[in-house]
Amino acid sequence: MSQTSDVETIIAHDRTVACDGGDGPLGHPRVWLRIEDHDVTCPYCSRHYVLAAGAGEGSGH
Repeated sequence: MSQTSDVETIIAHDRTVACDGGDGPLGHPRVWLRIEDHDVTCPYCSRHYVLAAGAGEGSGH
């Protein structure tokens, strides 16, 4: 049985992003993700964060 999943892609303007699943109490614990190259995927909800063209280094955590 094949299952398709709509993975949300979010354009990030900083190399450090916070993800909590976005569904309020139905989300997941907030995690901080670091975009090393040009993208990163949340290990909890599979949201895909892509670094915007020309985005700076950011403050980093």
